Amino acid sequence: MMASERLKGIATLVAVADAGSFTAAAERLHLSSSAVSKSVARLEERLGTRLFARSTRSLALTEAGAAYYRTCVRVLADLEEGEAVLAAQRSEPVGRLRLDMPATFGRLCVWPLLLNLMQQHPQLRPHVSFTDRFVDLQDEGIDLAVRIGGPAHWPANIGHRYLGSERLIFCAAPDYLARQGTPGSPAALLQHAAVLYGKADGSTSPWLLAQQAGPVQRREVEGRVVVGNAEAQVAAVKAGCGIAQLATWLVREDIASGALVQLCPALATDGLPLHLVWPVGRQLLPKVDAVLQCLAAQLRVD
Repeated sequence: MMASERLKGIATLVAVADAGSFTAAAERLHLSSSAVSKSVARLEERLGTRLFARSTRSLALTEAGAAYYRTCVRVLADLEEGEAVLAAQRSEPVGRLRLDMPATFGRLCVWPLLLNLMQQHPQLRPHVSFTDRFVDLQDEGIDLAVRIGGPAHWPANIGHRYLGSERLIFCAAPDYLARQGTPGSPAALLQHAAVLYGKADGSTSPWLLAQQAGPVQRREVEGRVVVGNAEAQVAAVKAGCGIAQLATWLVREDIASGALVQLCPALATDGLPLHLVWPVGRQLLPKVDAVLQCLAAQLRVD
């Protein structure tokens, strides 16, 4: 079947489902009720399934019809967006844009940049998810994602841009240090209460200790507090629960205000890398390119 044949009747189907009747849909489409009814009937015949459950008083989508309706809505939205892109002559980012980013980093560091970009481009319609789970860009229709960490080698179908690496520092609250003392060496540091990040599999992130010579040491430590959320981890440290190793982007303001104190600066080390990633080819769309260039120019973790 030709692709053009598959498009016949879907706009009518969507109009009928949205309007709730053939008559109301006909008014919206400037057609006769008979023409609308015949269009839906031809579509049902071609698909070999009933899309609407009809009675003298009501008209409702069947289960199969509801599933097909959702697909049709997406198809029509994509066509509308394609026309908008052409109308803008590829100079103005317009339309719906799917973005995914780590929950805490996205909220604190990426979202303010996107809000500013939305003010500059009012026709851009971001659909943003904040999640720390693995998201497959292709399967979930993501146009652009921010990734902290990632594979050593990206798949050929994924474009990527490296933006730097986290800087990890040890810090604690002033009142904790007043009670427990300030460590001045790695050995002393390891004797203190630790506030650790808990992973989904039940393990905890080790402490990484830089050395003047040789590789970074990975030390598994016993946590007084283990939390699976970075902001909750910071809150526990500020409450005086112990010492944590945290990314500078997460605690920069608290360090500047004095709410937290950096410890043993010589032990600070690089953490996970930051990347922008996208399905290959998507960066050619103005909406994707605009956000990509904005984040690449302004987003940093060091």
